[in-house]
Amino acid sequence: RGNHHMMAIPFHVMQQQMRNGGNGGGIPTLAEAINEPCVNRDKERASQPMPNFRSTPGNRHNMPLAFWSAWTLTSRPRRIALLVDDAQEEYRPYAEPIIPNLVKLTQAFRARSAPIMWSAWSRHYKDGISNAMDRWYGPDGLRVHEPENACYIFDGDAGMRPLKEIAPTADELAAGCFYHSHMLDMFWEFRPDGKSYLDEKLKDAGIDTVVISGLWTDECILATSYAALSRGYDVVVARDAVGTATAHQESALTIIGGTCGVVLRTDEITKYMHVDFVEGLKRAVKGLMNPDGRKDNT
Repeated sequence: RGNHHMMAIPFHVMQQQMRNGGNGGGIPTLAEAINEPCVNRDKERASQPMPNFRSTPGNRHNMPLAFWSAWTLTSRPRRIALLVDDAQEEYRPYAEPIIPNLVKLTQAFRARSAPIMWSAWSRHYKDGISNAMDRWYGPDGLRVHEPENACYIFDGDAGMRPLKEIAPTADELAAGCFYHSHMLDMFWEFRPDGKSYLDEKLKDAGIDTVVISGLWTDECILATSYAALSRGYDVVVARDAVGTATAHQESALTIIGGTCGVVLRTDEITKYMHVDFVEGLKRAVKGLMNPDGRKDNT
């Protein structure tokens, strides 16, 4: 049980298990599996057409296909948290249009005593790190009076402070709700024991749904959305409380809404928090035993 189910089985090992008649043998077809007992599957629903699917009849393989989330915020009781991704003073010029909505979100979550987690991008020229992100951006564009290279912050400690309008309180700081990040994905900061700092904070609170806000939509917001999905969280992105300095805002939101999350306006999210929010039970849909957040009954 547990991490045993996360082990990757090389193809040649699977072949040997199948030859030996071991319990690692073949993956059934849908036609075979649908007639067998199957945990966590609703067979009556399985036979119904998908309401969150669209094809293009007449085209090759009916493509392009389109998918969107089968759930809405009110589909079930939830344990929900707000993630404020790199909404820091360094990026105030890009953040100014969304600051009023960031304020509304933080107020709404505080009013329901729902957790909020802040990150601040902290890569800087003297940090000594050299990884794929440095190679992708390259070594140029760091003229003091006209910096261009977005891999690094330019304003030092002052640039890493959360935007003053939405800064964490003293109690939130003491609770460890603000941290520095070094990778696009908010989950990619680790405790000394190797576990994700953010994931463990959310798991301690029994969170199963995250609302993502902040900067930049086409980098950190997109990366954090996929990382949250991979760790078992339902993902909501606040359309008008995320921003970027590039021209890719709408493209990124389209990708998120069509692959891993639900994209909503701030007023839809705050209405949910003020009016429709019902707190769920811990571990009702998201387990704690496996890194992918699967229910603990498997």
